[in-house]
Order: sequence, then C-alpha cells, then structure tokens
Amino acid sequence: MELEEARKRLLAERAELMGSLGYTEESGQQDREAETADGPQDLADGAPSLTAEYEDDSIAETLRGRLAQVERALRRVDDGTWGRSVRSGVPIPAERLEADPSAELTVEEAAE
Repeated sequence: MELEEARKRLLAERAELMGSLGYTEESGQQDREAETADGPQDLADGAPSLTAEYEDDSIAETLRGRLAQVERALRRVDDGTWGRSVRSGVPIPAERLEADPSAELTVEEAAE
C-alpha cells in the first residue's frame, strides 16, 4: 500500500471513529440523565439503564483505544516510520498493512 493511500484510509477511519465515539458518548450521557431523572427506583428497575450505561462506556473505551491507534499510525505516516514495527523496526508485511493500515507490529510480534 502506498503512503498516501494509507493516510487516506487512516483519515477516513479516524473520522468514522470520532463520529461513532460522539454518538456513543451522547448515548451514555442520555442513559445517565434518564437514570437520575427517574428518581429513586427499585434496584431491579434500574438494571436496564445501568446495563445500557455500562455498554456505552465499554464501547466508548474500545473506540478511544482504536482512535488512539489510528492517531499513532498517522503520526508514523507523517514522520516516515509507517510500515515498520514500532518494536523492532522491521517492515510489516504489505498484506497486514492492507488489512489494517494502523498495524504497529508484525504478526509474530503481536502473537508474543
């Protein structure tokens, strides 16, 4: 994959992640507001809203992690180190980069 193609794909993924993260965080905030607006409840009554809140928080955490990985990849594109393992500096195979342009390690290193 060419450097500019990688940049284009990473920027597109970053935009998608940021949109998803914004939606998820907003949904989590709505869950929290609904929970407090309903006032005191039986513990069983609050379970669905708490479950939704925890799910939103978990999804948001995953999205933040992926977004951070994409941001690091974009920095590597800018500084000329993209396509090499951040651990060993060896080239990451083209097939791996095609599948995930934000890959930071070779398959073998990731498996360790």
